[in-house]
Amino acid sequence: MRFVYILLAYLIAPIWIGALALRGFRDKTHWRGFSQRFGLGPTVPARSIWVHAVSVGEVQAAVPLVEALLDRFPGIPLVLTTVTPTGRARAEALFKQRVDVRYVPIDWPGSVRRFFQRVQPQLAVILETEIWPNLYQRCGALGVPLVLASARISPRSVNRYRRLVSLFRETLSHGIFIAAQSQEDAERFRSIGASPERTHVVGNIKFDFGYPPDMEARGHQLRQMLGPNRPVWVAGSTHEKEEELLLAAHRRIRERFSTALLVLVPRHPPRFGDVSTLLGEQGLRFVRRTSAKAVTADTEVYLLDTLGELPAFYAAGDVAFVGGSLGIDHVGGHNLLEPAALSLPIIAGPHNFNSSDIARMLVERHALQIVQSPEELAKVVGSLLADPTRRATMGSAGRRTVDDNRGAVKRLMEFLEPLLP
Repeated sequence: MRFVYILLAYLIAPIWIGALALRGFRDKTHWRGFSQRFGLGPTVPARSIWVHAVSVGEVQAAVPLVEALLDRFPGIPLVLTTVTPTGRARAEALFKQRVDVRYVPIDWPGSVRRFFQRVQPQLAVILETEIWPNLYQRCGALGVPLVLASARISPRSVNRYRRLVSLFRETLSHGIFIAAQSQEDAERFRSIGASPERTHVVGNIKFDFGYPPDMEARGHQLRQMLGPNRPVWVAGSTHEKEEELLLAAHRRIRERFSTALLVLVPRHPPRFGDVSTLLGEQGLRFVRRTSAKAVTADTEVYLLDTLGELPAFYAAGDVAFVGGSLGIDHVGGHNLLEPAALSLPIIAGPHNFNSSDIARMLVERHALQIVQSPEELAKVVGSLLADPTRRATMGSAGRRTVDDNRGAVKRLMEFLEPLLP
C-alpha cells in the first residue's frame, strides 16, 4: 500500500508544486524558501526538536507549547515547519530568531531524507492531525519519537481514513504516540490502527493560548479610531463567497442600526485586493487598514488587510462572527476561542467540523450561536447589538469556557519530556 501511496505522491505533488509556483506571480511570498519544500535549507547546529503546525491557526495554537519547549530545553535548537506562506510569516513574527522556521518538505522519500539530514530531529511533534506516511516512516526508521499533539479526527474523516486503513495502520505503527484532544478522538485513532498503549488523552492546547497584557488597551484604542459610540461587529477569517453573505447581512443590520460598522477580515492575504474590489462593486463606503485613511461616520466597512491584528480588533468590537463556516461547507470554520477569550459573544455558521468539540461546548454554555443564513445572521447580530446584558452574559460564558479548559500544554510537556534523550 505504501508503494501505491509513493507512486501517487510523485504523480500528484508536481501539480501542487506547480500551482504554488504560479501563485508566486501574484504573491511572491510563495517563492521565498521554495527549495525547503524539497528538503533543502540550512543545517541546524545540533539535534533539534521539530514541531509542525500546518497553517496560521495551528501556528497560533502552538505558541504556548513552543514557549514551554524553549524554556525547558534552552540548549536544544527548535525547528518549526509549516505548509503555507501565511503560517510561515506568522511564525517568524511570533518567534523572531529564537526558532528555525521553514516549510515542511513534500512527502517524497528524497525530500524527506534531505529534510532529516538538515534538521536532525531527536523528537518530532505534529500538531493536530497531519498524517504524512513517508515522514512518519523516516521517524520510525531513525528511531525518532513522534507525537501527534492535540490530535483529533473528525467523524467525517474517520470514514475516509478507514478506506486506506492498511496504509495508515502501517503509518501509525512506527512508534507514534497520540496525545488526543478527547476520549472520542483517542478511540477514532485506535479504530484506524493507532497503538492503544501509545494513545492517551491530553487535551486541546488551543485553550492554553494567551494574549499580551495590553490587548484590552489596544482594543480600546482601536475602538476610538473606529467610532466609540457606534455599533461594531467583527467578521474574522472570512472566505470567498462568504463575504457576499456577510455584506448582505450588514445591509440588513444597517437598516436597524444606521451607524453600524463591519470590520471585515479575510483569511488569506492574497484575497485582500479581491475583497476590496467586491466592496467597491457593491457601492459600499469602506476604508482599508493599510490606506491609513480616517474612519468617518459614513464608513460602512473597515477592511483589515494586515496580518496578526485580528485579536486586537476583536477586542475593539461588540460582536464577533468567526468565518469559514457560513455558506461554504469545505473549510470547517476557524478559531472560536480567540473572541471567547476576549469575552465577546460569538456567532458562526453551521460548518465547524475543524473544531466541532469546541463549537459544541460553546453552544452548550450559551457563548456561541449558530446561524444558517445571512438573514438569520443579521437578526442575531441586531439582537445582540440592542442588548448589552445579553452580550455580557454570552461573553462571560465564553471566557469561562476557555479558562476552565486550560492545562493541556502542561500535560503535554509531562508527556514529551521522557521521550527526549
